[in-house]
Amino acid sequence: MVPEPMKTADLVDAHDALVSLCDLPWRRFGRVRSFWGPVATVQCFEDNALLKSCLRESGNGRVMVVDGGASRRCALLGDQIAAILRASGWAGILINGVIRDSAEIDAMDVGVYCLGTSPKKSGKGGAGRSEVPLRFGDVGLQPGQYVYCDADGVLVSDEKLL
Repeated sequence: MVPEPMKTADLVDAHDALVSLCDLPWRRFGRVRSFWGPVATVQCFEDNALLKSCLRESGNGRVMVVDGGASRRCALLGDQIAAILRASGWAGILINGVIRDSAEIDAMDVGVYCLGTSPKKSGKGGAGRSEVPLRFGDVGLQPGQYVYCDADGVLVSDEKLL
């Protein structure tokens, strides 16, 4: 499923009362410049085993939203897991944390918004929770909400706006 094109600025203009800004210093990687879809969540800290497992499920155009506690010590996504994201049909991934293999990911047909990069890999113990409410960037994110990501920012809405 390829989502229809959108601009977050247009969404704010048309639906300002229905959107909340996820206010963090996002960096974009991958050839998919903007994406949107229903939210799926993973909360994990410096351990990406649960995230990898969840991304193996069919994405069906959803956006994986990951709360990594804003850790910059180790990456929650690398090129191998980004390939799983693409193959499983996820619209994109939003990570409150960092990635590695950024040059390779930047050349892939994926959409990734994160806080930055680190060459260090994460733990593989499986710690974390999925499909739980998250809060970062002064906004709550819950499974079933919608997230909209582009170069201007990240918006969250309870409703599908496109």
